[in-house]
Amino acid sequence: MTTNYQPKSAIVTGATRGIGFAIAEKYRSEGYDLTCVGSKPGGSGPVGTRYISADFTKESDVDSLCNELALIKPDVLINCAGINVIGPFADIDSQDFQHIQLVNVQAPFELCKACVPSMKSAGWGRIVNIGSVWGKIGKELRASYSTSKYAVEGMTAALAAEVAEFGILANTVSPGIIETEMTRSVLTEDQIDNLIQTVPSRRLGQPEEVAELVYWLGSPNNTFVSGQNIAIDGGLLRV
Repeated sequence: MTTNYQPKSAIVTGATRGIGFAIAEKYRSEGYDLTCVGSKPGGSGPVGTRYISADFTKESDVDSLCNELALIKPDVLINCAGINVIGPFADIDSQDFQHIQLVNVQAPFELCKACVPSMKSAGWGRIVNIGSVWGKIGKELRASYSTSKYAVEGMTAALAAEVAEFGILANTVSPGIIETEMTRSVLTEDQIDNLIQTVPSRRLGQPEEVAELVYWLGSPNNTFVSGQNIAIDGGLLRV
Protein backbone atom coordinates (compact mmCIF):
# COMPACT_ATOMS: atom_id res chain seq x y z
CA MET A 1 0.00 0.00 0.00
CA THR A 2 1.28 3.48 -0.83
CA THR A 3 0.18 6.94 0.20
CA ASN A 4 0.05 10.18 -1.72
CA TYR A 5 0.73 12.26 1.36
CA GLN A 6 4.07 14.07 1.16
CA PRO A 7 5.40 14.93 4.63
CA LYS A 8 7.40 18.14 4.77
CA SER A 9 8.31 18.90 8.37
CA ALA A 10 9.98 16.96 11.15
CA ILE A 11 11.21 17.57 14.68
CA VAL A 12 14.09 15.69 16.30
CA THR A 13 14.94 16.06 19.98
CA GLY A 14 18.42 15.37 21.26
CA ALA A 15 19.64 16.48 17.86
CA THR A 16 22.95 18.08 18.80
CA ARG A 17 25.02 14.90 19.00
CA GLY A 18 25.12 11.14 18.66
CA ILE A 19 22.09 9.27 17.39
CA GLY A 20 19.88 12.36 17.43
CA PHE A 21 22.31 14.33 15.26
CA ALA A 22 22.55 11.44 12.78
CA ILE A 23 18.76 11.21 12.57
CA ALA A 24 18.48 14.96 12.07
CA GLU A 25 21.13 14.87 9.35
CA LYS A 26 19.22 12.12 7.56
CA TYR A 27 15.98 14.09 7.57
CA ARG A 28 17.82 17.23 6.48
CA SER A 29 19.39 15.34 3.57
CA GLU A 30 15.94 14.19 2.50
CA GLY A 31 14.74 17.78 2.24
CA TYR A 32 12.57 18.09 5.32
CA ASP A 33 11.88 21.40 7.03
CA LEU A 34 13.64 20.32 10.18
CA THR A 35 13.45 21.61 13.75
CA CYS A 36 16.17 20.36 16.06
CA VAL A 37 15.87 20.46 19.84
CA GLY A 38 18.74 20.44 22.32
CA SER A 39 19.14 21.19 25.99
CA LYS A 40 21.58 24.10 25.70
CA PRO A 41 20.96 27.67 24.50
CA GLY A 42 23.19 28.44 21.55
CA GLY A 43 23.39 24.83 20.45
CA SER A 44 22.73 23.58 16.95
CA GLY A 45 21.72 20.62 14.88
CA PRO A 46 22.98 19.96 11.34
CA VAL A 47 23.69 22.99 9.15
CA GLY A 48 20.56 24.51 7.65
CA THR A 49 18.16 23.39 10.37
CA ARG A 50 16.13 25.37 12.90
CA TYR A 51 17.24 25.03 16.54
CA ILE A 52 15.21 25.34 19.73
CA SER A 53 16.70 24.92 23.20
CA ALA A 54 14.65 23.22 25.90
CA ASP A 55 15.66 21.80 29.27
CA PHE A 56 13.33 18.84 29.68
CA THR A 57 13.76 18.87 33.47
CA LYS A 58 11.91 22.23 33.47
CA GLU A 59 8.15 22.16 32.99
CA SER A 60 8.15 25.68 31.56
CA ASP A 61 10.60 24.72 28.80
CA VAL A 62 8.54 21.68 27.85
CA ASP A 63 5.35 23.76 27.80
CA SER A 64 7.00 26.37 25.60
CA LEU A 65 8.22 23.73 23.16
CA CYS A 66 4.76 22.15 23.01
CA ASN A 67 3.32 25.53 22.09
CA GLU A 68 5.89 25.82 19.30
CA LEU A 69 4.94 22.40 17.98
CA ALA A 70 1.28 23.36 17.89
CA LEU A 71 2.31 26.11 15.45
CA ILE A 72 4.83 24.08 13.44
CA LYS A 73 2.48 21.08 13.08
CA PRO A 74 5.23 18.60 12.21
CA ASP A 75 4.46 15.55 10.10
CA VAL A 76 7.15 13.53 11.88
CA LEU A 77 8.19 13.54 15.55
CA ILE A 78 11.37 11.81 16.68
CA ASN A 79 11.91 11.74 20.45
CA CYS A 80 15.61 10.98 20.85
CA ALA A 81 16.71 13.13 23.80
CA GLY A 82 17.80 11.03 26.75
CA ILE A 83 20.04 10.96 29.80
CA ASN A 84 21.54 8.14 31.84
CA VAL A 85 23.19 7.82 35.24
CA ILE A 86 24.76 4.47 36.10
CA GLY A 87 24.97 3.25 39.68
CA PRO A 88 23.99 0.55 42.19
CA PHE A 89 20.25 0.37 42.85
CA ALA A 90 20.55 1.12 46.57
CA ASP A 91 22.66 4.21 45.85
CA ILE A 92 20.42 5.82 43.24
CA ASP A 93 19.86 9.48 44.02
CA SER A 94 16.13 10.25 43.99
CA GLN A 95 16.65 13.52 42.12
CA ASP A 96 18.73 11.78 39.44
CA PHE A 97 15.99 9.17 39.08
CA GLN A 98 13.34 11.87 38.71
CA HIS A 99 15.38 13.85 36.18
CA ILE A 100 15.86 10.76 34.02
CA GLN A 101 12.12 10.11 33.98
CA LEU A 102 11.39 13.76 33.14
CA VAL A 103 13.77 13.78 30.18
CA ASN A 104 13.28 10.22 28.90
CA VAL A 105 9.54 9.74 29.52
CA GLN A 106 7.61 12.86 30.54
CA ALA A 107 8.96 15.11 27.78
CA PRO A 108 8.27 12.60 24.95
CA PHE A 109 4.79 12.06 26.40
CA GLU A 110 4.06 15.80 26.31
CA LEU A 111 5.51 16.26 22.82
CA CYS A 112 3.44 13.37 21.46
CA LYS A 113 0.35 14.99 22.96
CA ALA A 114 1.27 18.28 21.31
CA CYS A 115 1.72 16.73 17.85
CA VAL A 116 -1.16 14.27 17.65
CA PRO A 117 -3.98 16.81 17.07
CA SER A 118 -2.41 18.29 13.92
CA MET A 119 -1.44 14.82 12.68
CA LYS A 120 -5.05 13.71 13.11
CA SER A 121 -6.23 16.73 11.14
CA ALA A 122 -3.79 15.90 8.35
CA GLY A 123 -4.75 12.23 8.39
CA TRP A 124 -1.07 11.34 8.47
CA GLY A 125 1.75 11.28 11.01
CA ARG A 126 4.78 9.32 12.11
CA ILE A 127 6.18 9.15 15.65
CA VAL A 128 9.37 7.31 16.58
CA ASN A 129 10.45 7.22 20.22
CA ILE A 130 13.98 6.09 20.94
CA GLY A 131 14.15 3.34 23.53
CA SER A 132 17.05 1.05 24.38
CA VAL A 133 17.91 -2.62 24.54
CA TRP A 134 18.07 -1.98 28.29
CA GLY A 135 14.36 -1.29 28.03
CA LYS A 136 13.81 -4.76 26.59
CA ILE A 137 16.08 -6.73 28.94
CA GLY A 138 17.44 -5.89 32.38
CA LYS A 139 20.96 -4.64 32.98
CA GLU A 140 22.74 -4.10 36.27
CA LEU A 141 23.45 -0.53 37.42
CA ARG A 142 20.83 0.87 35.05
CA ALA A 143 17.64 0.81 37.07
CA SER A 144 16.78 4.47 36.45
CA TYR A 145 17.50 4.29 32.72
CA SER A 146 15.81 0.92 32.21
CA THR A 147 12.73 2.15 34.08
CA SER A 148 12.45 5.06 31.66
CA LYS A 149 12.95 2.98 28.53
CA TYR A 150 10.47 0.29 29.55
CA ALA A 151 8.03 3.16 30.10
CA VAL A 152 8.71 4.54 26.62
CA GLU A 153 7.79 1.19 25.07
CA GLY A 154 4.52 1.00 27.00
CA MET A 155 3.60 4.58 26.22
CA THR A 156 4.33 4.16 22.51
CA ALA A 157 2.36 0.92 22.23
CA ALA A 158 -0.69 2.50 23.87
CA LEU A 159 -0.42 5.58 21.68
CA ALA A 160 -0.12 3.48 18.53
CA ALA A 161 -3.28 1.57 19.40
CA GLU A 162 -5.22 4.82 19.67
CA VAL A 163 -4.04 6.73 16.63
CA ALA A 164 -3.40 4.21 13.84
CA GLU A 165 -6.92 4.64 12.50
CA PHE A 166 -6.11 8.31 11.86
CA GLY A 167 -3.09 7.48 9.70
CA ILE A 168 -0.59 7.99 12.52
CA LEU A 169 1.99 5.23 13.06
CA ALA A 170 4.04 5.20 16.26
CA ASN A 171 6.98 2.94 17.04
CA THR A 172 9.89 2.52 19.41
CA VAL A 173 13.44 1.93 18.15
CA SER A 174 15.78 0.38 20.71
CA PRO A 175 19.47 0.78 19.89
CA GLY A 176 22.04 -1.57 21.31
CA ILE A 177 25.62 -0.53 22.01
CA ILE A 178 26.18 2.42 19.71
CA GLU A 179 29.32 4.52 19.17
CA THR A 180 28.22 7.76 20.86
CA GLU A 181 29.50 10.28 23.37
CA MET A 182 27.01 8.94 25.91
CA THR A 183 28.38 5.42 25.53
CA ARG A 184 31.93 6.66 26.00
CA SER A 185 30.94 8.82 28.98
CA VAL A 186 29.29 6.06 31.03
CA LEU A 187 31.50 3.08 30.10
CA THR A 188 35.23 2.46 30.27
CA GLU A 189 37.11 1.05 27.29
CA ASP A 190 37.33 -2.31 29.03
CA GLN A 191 33.59 -2.31 29.68
CA ILE A 192 32.90 -1.47 26.05
CA ASP A 193 35.26 -4.20 24.85
CA ASN A 194 33.56 -6.73 27.13
CA LEU A 195 30.12 -5.72 25.84
CA ILE A 196 31.26 -6.00 22.23
CA GLN A 197 32.13 -9.63 22.87
CA THR A 198 28.45 -10.27 23.67
CA VAL A 199 27.33 -8.82 20.33
CA PRO A 200 27.24 -11.31 17.42
CA SER A 201 28.38 -8.55 15.04
CA ARG A 202 31.44 -8.01 17.28
CA ARG A 203 31.38 -4.25 16.97
CA LEU A 204 29.63 -1.08 18.10
CA GLY A 205 26.74 0.14 16.02
CA GLN A 206 26.98 3.49 14.29
CA PRO A 207 24.50 6.37 14.76
CA GLU A 208 23.93 6.49 11.01
CA GLU A 209 22.71 2.89 11.05
CA VAL A 210 20.08 3.79 13.64
CA ALA A 211 19.16 6.88 11.64
CA GLU A 212 18.37 4.81 8.54
CA LEU A 213 15.91 2.63 10.47
CA VAL A 214 14.30 5.60 12.20
CA TYR A 215 13.95 7.44 8.91
CA TRP A 216 12.21 4.50 7.24
CA LEU A 217 9.75 4.15 10.10
CA GLY A 218 9.02 7.88 9.89
CA SER A 219 8.63 7.96 6.12
CA PRO A 220 5.73 7.33 3.72
CA ASN A 221 7.42 4.02 2.89
CA ASN A 222 6.20 2.76 6.25
CA THR A 223 2.51 2.12 5.74
CA PHE A 224 1.73 -0.68 8.22
CA VAL A 225 4.36 -0.95 10.98
CA SER A 226 3.04 0.48 14.23
CA GLY A 227 3.18 -0.23 17.95
CA GLN A 228 6.46 -2.11 17.62
CA ASN A 229 9.67 -1.97 19.63
CA ILE A 230 12.41 -2.72 17.11
CA ALA A 231 15.90 -3.45 18.36
CA ILE A 232 18.91 -2.45 16.27
CA ASP A 233 21.66 -4.17 18.17
CA GLY A 234 23.82 -6.38 15.95
CA GLY A 235 21.94 -9.45 17.22
CA LEU A 236 22.62 -8.82 20.93
CA LEU A 237 19.12 -9.70 22.14
CA ARG A 238 18.89 -12.90 20.09
CA VAL A 239 21.78 -14.77 21.77
